Amino acid sequence: MFQTVGKARSPQVTAVFQALFVTFLWSTSWVLIKIGLQDIPPLTFAGLRYGLAFLCLLPFFLRGGGVAEVRQLERAGWLRLVALGVIYYAVTQGTQFVGLTYLPAVTVNVMLGFTSVVVALLGMGILGERPSFWQWSGMFVALGGGLLYFYPVQIPQAQLVGFVAVAVGVLANAGSAVLGRSINRKGHLRPLTVTTVSMGVGSSLLLGAGLATQGLPVLSWQSWAMVSWLALVNTAFAFTLWNHSLRTLSAMESSIINNTMAVQIPILAVLFLGERLNGRQVLGLVMAIVGALLVQLGRRRVRKS
Repeated sequence: MFQTVGKARSPQVTAVFQALFVTFLWSTSWVLIKIGLQDIPPLTFAGLRYGLAFLCLLPFFLRGGGVAEVRQLERAGWLRLVALGVIYYAVTQGTQFVGLTYLPAVTVNVMLGFTSVVVALLGMGILGERPSFWQWSGMFVALGGGLLYFYPVQIPQAQLVGFVAVAVGVLANAGSAVLGRSINRKGHLRPLTVTTVSMGVGSSLLLGAGLATQGLPVLSWQSWAMVSWLALVNTAFAFTLWNHSLRTLSAMESSIINNTMAVQIPILAVLFLGERLNGRQVLGLVMAIVGALLVQLGRRRVRKS
């Protein structure tokens, strides 16, 4: 009996750890992006990152029968993949790079923390996923912790462009989370196929917009090394693993796990960017961690019931 329960739970536990590892890689990306934006324009930077990641994934996609796989898709399936590429990569990632150009990382984090609220509402209406009481409680505790950590936030007039960009990015991020969950939980496409096709669409739009409006600056070998690391490890590998975890995790769970970046990023900022934490911020970090635990415990209570 216990072996059966353990085997039943192992995919869920594995998916949680996979998603957490991906969020760590994405958290380190923020530090690298803030450094790289000193020399590389935001849209061009984003386009190079995801364009190179797409080229890294393309050989595996072609050798693994990806072409035959996508040929079997109906028009609706193609439209979903294209929409995911536009929303998740071109809009969400593009606005994040623009936001980090104009706003402090803490401000961007506060705004992105509200993604889970939008995801929960979209998940209920579109995917039919009903969060339990404990999951709702955990979500609000986690969001409250994020607000407590970053409060008060003041945005000068000069940062208005960044504020608008990230606001659009929050809506796009929430929509792409639900859309990605809808595509992956059908199970008819491999995570590699979903990632490669959608990233190819989004990166083409990003790079085209960046080169048209910002151009391609002369980059040092350090900048190219940074872009290459972000493309290969933090994008090609990380996004494939994230799509794989979405086969098991619900939209609510993946969103809450994604919000642990609000804890990881400040820690990395302290270690590598010289930022400091006060007592209020430490309390906010603790609340965010407790909220994430409540979400997982709430899911287990529903299973037992």
